[in-house]
Order: sequence, then structure tokens, then C-alpha cells
Amino acid sequence: MLLMPKRVKYRKSQKGKSRGIAVSGSQMHFGEYGLKAIANGFLPARQLEASRVVVARKLRGTGKLWINAFPHKSITKKPAETRMGKGKGDLDHWVAVVRRGKVIFELGGVPEDFAKQILRLVAFKLSIKTKFITRGSH
Repeated sequence: MLLMPKRVKYRKSQKGKSRGIAVSGSQMHFGEYGLKAIANGFLPARQLEASRVVVARKLRGTGKLWINAFPHKSITKKPAETRMGKGKGDLDHWVAVVRRGKVIFELGGVPEDFAKQILRLVAFKLSIKTKFITRGSH
């Protein structure tokens, strides 16, 4: 099941700007290891779900995963081969706005080499550049 808000005040949102650095969410709070964004961008709900599935399969019940990004922003799209005008397109998918420096995933209860291996597989699923961090590092 893809992540999406239960209800929103407005169905369609404006694009906005994805620049600047993350102020909140730039520190680790729960796990010992994390995956930190080093670029700005949008993370679709599909990518977050695919990442969660990869981790769940690899962990096999041990350890714990925290996902610190939630897709609040709606993205619209007009059908292919449609003329200009006639308003904004229909809702297509939901994305999480991620700024540079935000810790997207946290992992705990596993050895460091195993965590690095798992978060490497997660990084392949994401459309933005990330880096592996530990609780002591910055």
C-alpha cells in the first residue's frame, strides 16, 4: 500500500521550490545508522515503499527501520497528447519533498557492515543522491 495523506485541504498543490538545506530532520533520532540526502528533490511514494520492502526482506525480523519522510505533496499530470489549456491535470502521485541534509532512513539493531549493505540497496531505489551515516559522524 502506497503512502499518502488520509485527507488534505486542497487536492492539487503548486510545484514550489526545492532548494536550501534541511533544518529539521538533519539529525538522527532513533537508529544507529542512517541514509542522508545530499541533494534536493522529490521522493515518490513508490520509491519509499520499494525501499521499505527491500529492508523488510533483508532484515527478516531483526533490527528496526524508521522512515523520516512522508509524501504530503500531490503531483498532477495531464494525459498524453492533450492540447494546452483546460486547467490543471488530474492527481497522478504523491511525493515527499526532501532537502539536502535530511536523514531519510534510520536503521538500528544490526551490525554496521550489514546496515551499510542494506542502506546501499535502499539508495539504489531512490532518485536522489544519498550517503551512509552513523550516529557519531556528521
